[in-house]
Amino acid sequence: MKKLVVAGGCFWGVEEYYRRLIGTHETRVGYAQGIKPDPTYKEVCTGLTNHAEVVEVTYDETVLPLEKMLEHLFRIIDPTSLNKQGHDIGTQYRVGVYPISEEDLAAVKAYVAKRQADYRKPIVLEVELLRDFYDAETYHQKYLVKNPGGYCHVNMNLIRPEERKPNR
Repeated sequence: MKKLVVAGGCFWGVEEYYRRLIGTHETRVGYAQGIKPDPTYKEVCTGLTNHAEVVEVTYDETVLPLEKMLEHLFRIIDPTSLNKQGHDIGTQYRVGVYPISEEDLAAVKAYVAKRQADYRKPIVLEVELLRDFYDAETYHQKYLVKNPGGYCHVNMNLIRPEERKPNR
């Protein structure tokens, strides 16, 4: 199993999207790349902690390789939008990929460089080694499972039928 931390705006929809994919084993939402240890949601929302809302995805790389994980992220985000996804605006909603290893970092950078050709505007996706990860509060975990009608900027229909776990 491998882990990758991604930021794609509000973490509720990003988590639910990845949770539905064949090859993912676990997801959890949290805060990463900030300056304050163990921040609260309220603190992150001020923008003063510089944390991004993120999703840590544990996945089987033999089923869902890193490049496919990145392809899925690019399906659900606008990688040229700085600190804004959907109706959400603020530094906590920036887009990013935060690998755990140098090897994965190099692969992510190469993927992003290749994808730049698909966009007229520069890609502003943050790509850095994961510095820190703090679990979000319990009520944020699997939020859209607990609140099926909750706000979500992510289009779940972007998951192809053959990529979707049964009954999701």
